[in-house]
Amino acid sequence: MWRRALLAITITLIGFPALGKEPMDCSIGQIEKTFGGTRWLVHGCSDGKSVVVVSAPGNPAMPFYFFLYPEGEGYRLYGEGNGDRAATKPAYDELSASLTQAFVSALHAETVVSAKNSGAGDGT
Repeated sequence: MWRRALLAITITLIGFPALGKEPMDCSIGQIEKTFGGTRWLVHGCSDGKSVVVVSAPGNPAMPFYFFLYPEGEGYRLYGEGNGDRAATKPAYDELSASLTQAFVSALHAETVVSAKNSGAGDGT
């Protein structure tokens, strides 16, 4: 639970303002995925279109997060943190190669299902 609160604060304070976007909550659900050979936790955002991918405990990329969000006609991938570049680079490469509306929408949908299953709300 503390990780979700920290994630929402991180995105609100440093993520969106630096990117010229309105702050939003990115603490919907939590699913575990593997990107670049390491474990990551994925959370949906309140806009229904964006997700945040946070290094999971034990991931040498920790602390690091990626933010996948719509921009123009496509999606943008933004990453920030102090984790081991040997762990963040392969994850960035995999996420970048997959960066489509369908991919991000599917991740977001999984976070909403996770939130519903955990009793944490419906993500709306």
